[in-house]
Amino acid sequence: MSAVREAFARAAGERRAALVAYLTFGDPDPATSIEVVHAAVLAGADVVELGVPFSDPSADGPSIQRAMERALEAGATLAGALDAVAELRRRGVGVPIVLFGYYNPIFVMGAEAFAARARAAGVDAVLTVDLPIDELGELAAPLAAASIGVIPLVAPTSTPERIARVGAFAPPFVYYISLTGVTGARAGAPVDPARVDAIRAASGAPVAVGFGIRTPADAARVAAVADGVVVGSALVERVAAGAPADAPDRVAALVRDLAGALARPA
Repeated sequence: MSAVREAFARAAGERRAALVAYLTFGDPDPATSIEVVHAAVLAGADVVELGVPFSDPSADGPSIQRAMERALEAGATLAGALDAVAELRRRGVGVPIVLFGYYNPIFVMGAEAFAARARAAGVDAVLTVDLPIDELGELAAPLAAASIGVIPLVAPTSTPERIARVGAFAPPFVYYISLTGVTGARAGAPVDPARVDAIRAASGAPVAVGFGIRTPADAARVAAVADGVVVGSALVERVAAGAPADAPDRVAALVRDLAGALARPA
C-alpha cells in the first residue's frame, strides 16, 4: 500500500476524512514556504499538495494565481520544489507529499529525469491539472517505474466512460472537483454521495473532494460523504494575510480548525 493510501486508511480507521492541504511552494519565499508546510503538517494535515509555481495557472483562481506570482518573483522553480520536498524529509516530515502543478515544467525537465529526481526527493505522487487522462500515460509510466503515483482529476462533467478509465492508473486517490470553473472562485456545491460512490467504485481508490471548501463547516459537510477533503485557496490566503514571518502560525491555526471538523458520527 502506498503512503498516500495508508494516510487515507488511517483516517478512515479513526472515523474521519483525511485532510489534504494545498500550499504553493515559494510563497511568500522558498524558505518561508517550507516552514509553512511543516507547520501545516504539525497542525494535522494528512497529505500535502505542494503547488509548483507556473506562469499560466489556468485552472487556478485569483488567490492561487497571486501566490504563484509571488513565488515566481521570489525565484521558485520546479527544481526548487523538489529540493523543498527533500528538505522536509530531512526534517522528519513523513506525511505523503503530492507535487501539484502543470505539465510544462515537467516536460521541459523531461519526464524520466523528473521522475528520478522526484523519487530521490521523497515525492509520493504527482497531480498535473492540465494533462488529461488521454495523455496521462506519458507521465504515469516513468513515475510508476519510480514507484510514484499519479492523481487523476474527475470533474462534475466527467462521463461514466472517462471515470472508468481512471482505474487503469491504480491511483493513490482520485481528486473530485466539486464544481466547474477555477479554484477558490465560489463556494462549493453540495456533493452527491452517489457520485462519490461511483468514482470510488470505478477507480478502486479513495476519493478526495476539493474546490470551494474554505471553512470547517464546509469541510465537515464534505467529510460526511468523501474519503478526503482538499483545502487550498483558504490556506493560501492565510499565507498572504499578514507578515511573512507569521504565515506558519496563521496557516497552522486554520489547519487545526479544519482537521477538527472531519470526524464522522459514531
